[in-house]
Amino acid sequence: MPRKRPSPAADTPAAPSSERPRPLIVNTRAIPRQATSAAAFTQPVFDDDDPLLDFLPYIHTAPRRNSITPDVQRVFIRELAATGTVKAAATRVGKSLEALYKLRARPGAADFARAWDEALQWGVMRVEDCAMERALHDGAHNPRANSMLCYVISRRNQHMVDSRQVHPGHWLYERIRYELTGEWGDEEE
Repeated sequence: MPRKRPSPAADTPAAPSSERPRPLIVNTRAIPRQATSAAAFTQPVFDDDDPLLDFLPYIHTAPRRNSITPDVQRVFIRELAATGTVKAAATRVGKSLEALYKLRARPGAADFARAWDEALQWGVMRVEDCAMERALHDGAHNPRANSMLCYVISRRNQHMVDSRQVHPGHWLYERIRYELTGEWGDEEE
């Protein structure tokens, strides 16, 4: 005999609509793995004050039905920041990796590429938080998983500099000096 879904309790009050969290995108397919096209998702709603989504999306000159519209670009950036991986974000917006990378490389999509990089940094920060939580609470019970976290953090944040190493002669010190004073390096004339 098939199971029936339990009916909602009549005495349980429903939460007001203003308190319910709005989903970023809603899959309309019966099976989640079928959500690989634009038709599988409903239209997203964005917060106006989200600084991550404050970028100029690429506008197609002759958009097709399956084009990556500005709304889809914003959802992709939000999902990329949430998941930290391009593949997961692409799956959630129903676009292919190839299409997204091609859009990123197009002339005029520099702001989209900048937002992409910023969203990836949010993902890296999540990995760092996870590593810190593991170090503080779990210890070194799984050295293999911890070494993978260390590898990802070291490779994704190569641009980060230890402030204790910044001194006269360091590239970052010289760049800041140039921006503040207009002098570069050891110019003594």
